[in-house]
Amino acid sequence: MDQMREFTLKYRKDNGGTTALTHWGMDSEYGVLRDVLIGPVDNFSWRTGNASARRAARLGMQFDQKVAKAQHAEMLDAYRHAGVNTHLIPADSSLPYQIFGRDSSVMTPWGPIVTQMYSPWRRGEWVPIVKQYAELDIPIYDVITAGSLEGGDFMVLEPGVILCGYSGERTSPQGFQQMKGWVEKEGWEVKGYQFDPFFLHIDVMVAMLAEKLAAVCVDAVEPKLVQWFKSRNIEIIDIPFPQVLELGVNVVALGNDRVMLPRANTGLADKCRAHGLQVIDPDISMITPGGGGIHCMCQPLCRDSALKP
Repeated sequence: MDQMREFTLKYRKDNGGTTALTHWGMDSEYGVLRDVLIGPVDNFSWRTGNASARRAARLGMQFDQKVAKAQHAEMLDAYRHAGVNTHLIPADSSLPYQIFGRDSSVMTPWGPIVTQMYSPWRRGEWVPIVKQYAELDIPIYDVITAGSLEGGDFMVLEPGVILCGYSGERTSPQGFQQMKGWVEKEGWEVKGYQFDPFFLHIDVMVAMLAEKLAAVCVDAVEPKLVQWFKSRNIEIIDIPFPQVLELGVNVVALGNDRVMLPRANTGLADKCRAHGLQVIDPDISMITPGGGGIHCMCQPLCRDSALKP
């Protein structure tokens, strides 16, 4: 564990050189996952503030909270069975989208960044997240104050590189630039990718599955992003566009060649197995129509370093 220290909202050093945390933190999307922060299902309901939820309403789908709670519990059991310590964000009855615990903060090697949410019904999510980090004795790297930035757009892709999408809504150019300035002073690269707000966050189009292996909906991203992945020698598993609408790319690498993905996405599951990955596939079909999937619900607190000794 990191040495006990006074809780702070700004662990970051202005000129870089911030000390990486020794227990908490992550330097990749695929290092072995040890601790994860999960959003609570208690007050969840579908809201029509995103394309997925509007599509569910248009198709006449009905939300069932009992089913959503059971599926959430199944997902938590799947993490625990995989050896991951789970931590739940305290539920607040005023926050219906708290379940998507990825968005209100993002983890870095130097501690979490508390973000700024775009949607009015999500803006209060920073309060329970700060309380949770204080309870866990995890110092906060810093807090976004310029525009909006949401965790679904932020990926610690691999050691030394962060990929961050921005649509101008859920993550704004101002929020992106503020984060970029901080991280670049630590000596890391920040790759920005601008996309249409229809896609909610970049993590509905892109996911790291394992070291040098990514799932990407090639039809949904610009060719330049595909070429950038290839330039980093990252192999791409192409995901059909219809699966984007079902949050099929929204998956979590657990490390040691294991990946958690929605049970409904049998196509990606088969492709993962063909690449030698073990697939863990809880059913979250009552949660995804609200606009978020496996990746959206989790914020890694601790991953083993992906750097080779």
